[in-house]
Amino acid sequence: MIRLTIIGQPCSKSNRSQIVRLGNRSSIGKSAEAKRYIRDALRQIPPAARQRLAVPVRMTIRIWYATERPDLDESQILDVLQDQWKRDKATGERVLVQAGVYRDDRLVRERHTYHGIDRANPRAEIEIEPLEAQQVELPMAV
Repeated sequence: MIRLTIIGQPCSKSNRSQIVRLGNRSSIGKSAEAKRYIRDALRQIPPAARQRLAVPVRMTIRIWYATERPDLDESQILDVLQDQWKRDKATGERVLVQAGVYRDDRLVRERHTYHGIDRANPRAEIEIEPLEAQQVELPMAV
């Protein structure tokens, strides 16, 4: 089992997006607050936790907010814990920037999320464990 704590309060993706101009078109982007949380959270993942799990996992998250105002939203945490990639401008290829706890947040097949209040110390306490195989291989028809 992998256990870690990320200090800080994640913000809701749906309530914190902003419209960004990309040339002559618009897109939805992350708020400055969301970008700050992601930057700070990535720095707090211990190297020993960056195992790049490639199997389905169970996740338990206890999010301690500073106030009752934010919506319970663990989506930023799921994103932060996966492999972080950038596109190389010269070659156009994806380059791994930081290994994640798991390779992709699609591997989170079971999750339990809890909401708490701690005005002095907002944080996310996270436990991740690989799931046992849930289906046995079926024999091939002859």
